[in-house]
Amino acid sequence: MGKYSLVITEKPDAAKRIAESLDFDGKPRKMVEDKVPYYLAKRNKNLVVVPALGHLYTVTSERKGRGIYPVFKFKWARRNLVERRARQIGYWVDVISKLAKNADVFIDACDYDIEGSIIGYCIMKYACGGKEKIAKRMKFSTLTKDELEKAYFAVRPHLDFGLIEAGLTRHEVDWLYGVNLTRALTMAAKNWSGKYKTLSTGRVQGPTLGFLAIREKSIKCFVPKPYWSIKAKIVINKVVLEAEYEKDKIENKKEAEAIVDNCIGKKNQIERTEIRRFKQNPPVPFDLGSLQREAYSLFRYAPINTLRIVQQLYLDALISYPRTSSQRLPATIDYRKILEKISKVPGYNKPATQLLAKTILRPTEGEKDDPAHPAIYPTGKSPNKTHRGPAEKIWGLITRRFMAVFGAPALKQNTKAFFKINDNLFILKTRQTLNEGWLKFYGPYTQSEEPVSPLLKKGQRLTIQKVILEDRFTRPPTRYNPSSLLKRMEDEKIGTKSTRASITQTLCNRKYIRAEKIVVTDLGFEVFEILQKYCPKVVSPELTRDLEEKMNRVRLKTEKREEVIADTVKVLKLATKQIKANERKIGEKLSQAIEQMRLKQKTIGT
Repeated sequence: MGKYSLVITEKPDAAKRIAESLDFDGKPRKMVEDKVPYYLAKRNKNLVVVPALGHLYTVTSERKGRGIYPVFKFKWARRNLVERRARQIGYWVDVISKLAKNADVFIDACDYDIEGSIIGYCIMKYACGGKEKIAKRMKFSTLTKDELEKAYFAVRPHLDFGLIEAGLTRHEVDWLYGVNLTRALTMAAKNWSGKYKTLSTGRVQGPTLGFLAIREKSIKCFVPKPYWSIKAKIVINKVVLEAEYEKDKIENKKEAEAIVDNCIGKKNQIERTEIRRFKQNPPVPFDLGSLQREAYSLFRYAPINTLRIVQQLYLDALISYPRTSSQRLPATIDYRKILEKISKVPGYNKPATQLLAKTILRPTEGEKDDPAHPAIYPTGKSPNKTHRGPAEKIWGLITRRFMAVFGAPALKQNTKAFFKINDNLFILKTRQTLNEGWLKFYGPYTQSEEPVSPLLKKGQRLTIQKVILEDRFTRPPTRYNPSSLLKRMEDEKIGTKSTRASITQTLCNRKYIRAEKIVVTDLGFEVFEILQKYCPKVVSPELTRDLEEKMNRVRLKTEKREEVIADTVKVLKLATKQIKANERKIGEKLSQAIEQMRLKQKTIGT
């Protein structure tokens, strides 16, 4: 075959789609060697498109031994040499190394983000024999033929080394925190009890567990206080409505009962009304976090499952790259062309056609931007029978949201009607949608079902059915759920758009938390309290935020990776020293919590 360009992709599905898009006939030749698939495509030059399996290389200790800590010397190595279950990675690296020997052009076509940049860089450096300095970079946001061809012909002359340095820093810092603190906790419990159980924590895991533990404490310490509320059932034009007494809470029961006893009279009229009209602007396009939260709110899909679904939709060329923090849609994606394709999908013709009738298409956009990718949008390609169920729902949600951002603001009206029952003031509240605007494009996802209510005006007659006194209690703070925890992590700027959902899953796997409305277990409390006592910086969001800022400076080349690693080692030396000095006490507490957890797991009832 002679010399060729070697194109590295992140996953097998992406390799297949890229090869089909770049081959002149759209029919590349599939090859398999040692169970590793790759593709031969003909273009202006022969191409060999070979996939990775995500990360082929990882950080590991220079010294062997699972129970040794602290550990501060590390190296990058093939995953099959580090992880027991990664045996096939060895075959993958060997095949890529063999294919690299006859290549004279090297192209990194992995996902254009931090993780994809590291995957491509490590393969070019280690598997291809130091080709990272001459490798080129393809940048694309969808796996459609048009965009992949553009990316191939506009290939960037070199890798994004700023992004790579930031990514390497993140991986190395996370490894240092994870391996040292996990081993410190695990060995403390094992040395005391003689039983092994992995007790992990890390740079993002620690603060996230902290949010949950602090909330759990406030819930457990909460003392409910009684209060009373008064409502009136009234009838206007044969419609039964509920009005509220002017005070939301009455803290004295006798006062509340006296008010109810004083509500005498069956007929009355509205004394005055307050009408407020307002515009409800269209939503902004989805970034990954807002999509995960909306999918949880509507379908109860856990954020990690939503991420899995959108990744597959992206690989099937149905949506743009999902791991984005952008809420902006550049005009270069061609709004009208996408809407024309959507209009051919059954069930979407009417709203798409209405938008296409507009002279100007201008999306509502949010403040967040991402230099690598735009907000999530549909490519216009129609889903097929393999996308039924959750995938079809998520695709529909993304498509409806894309259409909604081009809609006009919705016009709504809030009305407050005031009336008295024997000098006791009550308020009747109604809401009406006067003009749907963008709501008609968002369809079933607007969650704005409004009860039919009569027009309220001064002097209107009403009949009082009954006045109700309700016993109530103040409530504790609500528990986090996967969606609200994700939002808290975003607000605190800890973790990344790609990893936040998996952190929650890890806490669950470690038995630190349980249930959808997240409850912290005794073991979770012990881990948090030990970290808070002996290494408080590790559970501090400030430390993690500071590291995120440092990594951004590494990307911009205003700070060096070595400086960030040195600062990390300084913090960990102090933390591990504290744990070692108190290892017996820590081991006893953790072991007792583990034993309690095991007993609870064996209990099936009283």
